[in-house]
Amino acid sequence: MSTAIDQAVHARLIATAPQSRMIPAALRYDRTDPFAVRVVFPPIASLDGAEAEWSFARDLLEAGLREPSGTGDVHIWPYGPDATMLEFHTADGVAMVQFGTRDLWHFLARSYELVPKGGEMHHLDVDGDLAALLRGA
Repeated sequence: MSTAIDQAVHARLIATAPQSRMIPAALRYDRTDPFAVRVVFPPIASLDGAEAEWSFARDLLEAGLREPSGTGDVHIWPYGPDATMLEFHTADGVAMVQFGTRDLWHFLARSYELVPKGGEMHHLDVDGDLAALLRGA
């Protein structure tokens, strides 16, 4: 059984100048980091020409598909029946990206097939993570 999910999607980068545009993105989930999901944008989607990756709680994604959710760097909310907004905050500004709600629900369902909701603790390697942390100290 695979330990990760990598789902290609298209998203709309919301901008005022020159205009909003469609961009490729990838949704990623790895059961070795069972509480997190990732959204990866290729270099063509960023201002500095580097790949951008955002990691946030899988529970936040689920909550944001139902109602406005999030504090800090990531906010998610439904935007009509077919779209969901993800808002990413950095020291340099804010990026707003619109995803198809169906794509996000499909990705979330696949992640729950890999690691059921509530079963995340069974996939953590606490001893290995602690050993790696102590090696780096």
